[in-house]
Amino acid sequence: MRVITINLNGIRSASRKGFFEWLKLQDADFVCVQELKAQEINMTDEMVKTDNLQGYFSYALKPGYSGVGIYSKKVPLKIIDKVNFETMDHEGRYIELIFDNLSVISTYLPSGSSGDMRQQIKFECLDFLKSFLEKKISSNQNVILCGDLNIAHQEIDLKNHKGNKKNSGFLTEERDWISMLINKMHWVDAYRELFPLEEELAYTWWSNRGQAWSNNVGWRIDYQMTSSDLSKKIHKAFVFKDERFSDHAPLIIDYDFEL
Repeated sequence: MRVITINLNGIRSASRKGFFEWLKLQDADFVCVQELKAQEINMTDEMVKTDNLQGYFSYALKPGYSGVGIYSKKVPLKIIDKVNFETMDHEGRYIELIFDNLSVISTYLPSGSSGDMRQQIKFECLDFLKSFLEKKISSNQNVILCGDLNIAHQEIDLKNHKGNKKNSGFLTEERDWISMLINKMHWVDAYRELFPLEEELAYTWWSNRGQAWSNNVGWRIDYQMTSSDLSKKIHKAFVFKDERFSDHAPLIIDYDFEL
């Protein structure tokens, strides 16, 4: 089972850069996407359904902003696109597909880099998700949480860790939240399960400023987090960098699991 997650930084922009042509070659079972920057009216037929992948989406109320989706080979038994938390619901930051033996989530956590107000909103989202994700992981269901969490967990997860300790995305409180998911709730960071010490190959996002991409001054802020039983079935994991569709790169993980 192949699962891909990528922040598209605009689905229309990614489409122009060849994302859907590339996607047709991946034979993915699930593709979790974030930051659609589109409304339903903007979505072309290709964006809604690509070959054997049907898309399911949660759009932000604000046009051209946020939004998440999941493409799936199989039709889900249930779709959850509201979690009764205003920021997540109004900004289109959560969608979940539920099957007999698996739940797949695509989420996009706020960035706090634009100022104190958005950082506070980010902290509020983290507080809400603390109990929400604890219920998900304790349900004894196989779960994969995919998305742009806008947090680099450890120093090996970004190039310039010394210069970013006071910046959103690498604040102690944010990093502690990821640690809590792993150490107390027993979510498993799928990429780190295979590559616990990998640095530069693990980055998934590069700033558009300077020469960040060419110099690989990146951050690992895109994740696939799994329930513990499913983590034993992680077979292969890599970040795809041969083509660029966004300022993020696709994180691809193959599981020895049959839906």
